[in-house]
Amino acid sequence: MARALRSLLEGEDDWVSAMATTVCELHHAFDWFHWTGFYRVVAPELLAVGPYQGGHGCLRIPFSRGVCGAAARTRQTQRVDDVHARADHIACAATTRSEIVVPVLGRDGRVIAVLDVDSDHPAAFSQVDQDALERLCQELGARFG
Repeated sequence: MARALRSLLEGEDDWVSAMATTVCELHHAFDWFHWTGFYRVVAPELLAVGPYQGGHGCLRIPFSRGVCGAAARTRQTQRVDDVHARADHIACAATTRSEIVVPVLGRDGRVIAVLDVDSDHPAAFSQVDQDALERLCQELGARFG
């Protein structure tokens, strides 16, 4: 999948197009990815929904709230096996059971976006998923940040 995505993005220089293509490929490649999308940094300490696949997402998320906010605030991946056990989880969809959020850091080290993937299955994301998504986000940040 990573090879196919690199091929699709070859020569692309538009960040929004790259996010949309990335989300589409990820969402349709894995059956347990039920909501897949980017939240972009649009103001200090504020994320806004970007390209996504799945039901409606939250429109804006401050860095101080939720799993996406924690990923942006700490610049660390957040992998949550049971979102109901996490007090700060923002429930955009009642069916979500687990979530992984990976920060996208620009070349200067600042957070430019987070990649958020939700699943209706508990503990849906493994270390293999985390490693692959972190590599992907690192490549995107180096290229578009």
